[in-house]
Amino acid sequence: MITFRRIVLIISTAVLITNCSNNGNNNEPNGPAKVTLKKDGSAYQLYVNEMPFYIRGAGLEGGDIQQLAAHGGNAMRTWRTDNQFRTGIEVLDEAQKNGIMVCMGIEIARERHGFDYNDSVAVQEQFEYAKGEVIKYKDHPALLAWGIGNELNLHYSNPKVWDAVNEISEMIHNIDSNHPTTTMVAGAQKDVVSIITDRCPSLDFLSFQLYADIINLPNYIRESGYEGALVVSEWGATGHWEVATTQWGRPIEQGSHEKAMAYMERYEKVIASLKDQCIGSFVFLWGQKQERTPTWYGMFLESGESTESIDVMQYVWTGNWPENRSPELKQFLLNGKSAYDNISLDAGNSCEAMVLVNDHEKDVLQYRWEILPEVPENMQSDGGDFEQRQPAVMKMESAGHQINFKSPDDPGQYRLFVYVFDGHNNGAYANIPFIVKSN
Repeated sequence: MITFRRIVLIISTAVLITNCSNNGNNNEPNGPAKVTLKKDGSAYQLYVNEMPFYIRGAGLEGGDIQQLAAHGGNAMRTWRTDNQFRTGIEVLDEAQKNGIMVCMGIEIARERHGFDYNDSVAVQEQFEYAKGEVIKYKDHPALLAWGIGNELNLHYSNPKVWDAVNEISEMIHNIDSNHPTTTMVAGAQKDVVSIITDRCPSLDFLSFQLYADIINLPNYIRESGYEGALVVSEWGATGHWEVATTQWGRPIEQGSHEKAMAYMERYEKVIASLKDQCIGSFVFLWGQKQERTPTWYGMFLESGESTESIDVMQYVWTGNWPENRSPELKQFLLNGKSAYDNISLDAGNSCEAMVLVNDHEKDVLQYRWEILPEVPENMQSDGGDFEQRQPAVMKMESAGHQINFKSPDDPGQYRLFVYVFDGHNNGAYANIPFIVKSN
């Protein structure tokens, strides 16, 4: 049987944080939170200041922390301490202000980016960097746990990376007895779980990252023999590698309504069902990013509106829907065809697009239409790395649910996007890939 060490963390400073229900109020304690992970029979339970704490979390760095609290979240995770939006202390201070606990990521180099785990000098320098970050932030009252690296198993071959993770975890336990440690793993296959549990005995729990494949997580855990606590640290929309493609190889993205229904199903069937081992999850992404499209993974639009996936998360976290819900985009057609119909257009030809939307409150809806070129294959990111958004070749706005327009003059691969706004900071979206051929 594979188990992680049973942990009872001894804390010198105990502070009351009353926000397990996350009402946004915080007494702003000035010492570290006491975070413990206990096992009662076969079930694990996380505690913050001796109160049960189930992680209702989201992954964000530049996202709206106040909105996370307002929708019923109680925790967030980062991928690094300082990021392009906030410093680590700004993240923690803003989280504390809103009653949110933080699983703080520590940036650990990836082999796929060229780091050599046989280079003992570089490994030691990384260790010292991690130690400095832990010392800097370990006593902040909003700190929940440490996430050592992100998807270090993606495209890697040198198992010494796990020795480095374990050494960092041991260091954290030596200088910060208040907070548990984990590492974020791509997938949850048996061989990955086996090598990490074997080489990283200091970790307190494992964190798994799956998208459509999350439906198989219970099977993966059972097959691996892993009996420790776990967190689902990234999950959400179906990945661009998991969907059907056009005949020319472009992934077909689900619309915002399809995604919201998938979020609901995955939470209820997997995360909520792993009652004994799962101590919570961090949904992805509480914000917006470009990855294949500007809409694939973000739960907010580029212009800041909430989407239906956020409505779903509020419902599964609190049992209540938002007072004003996002529009439900039911159908999107280009020349009467869907995204799955391998649409080919002649350059400069007249086209018609229409969308069917349901709005719960019958709000007056506005529509924005946009054509973007596909991201060139040599500019596509891997593993969530930076990807450049493509400039629009057409933008239109309308008060109605259909438009007429001309296809691009230049042959190539494109997508038609539609965005629907309800006037209450909520939105919906979908896109259709198509190819333009010369006349």
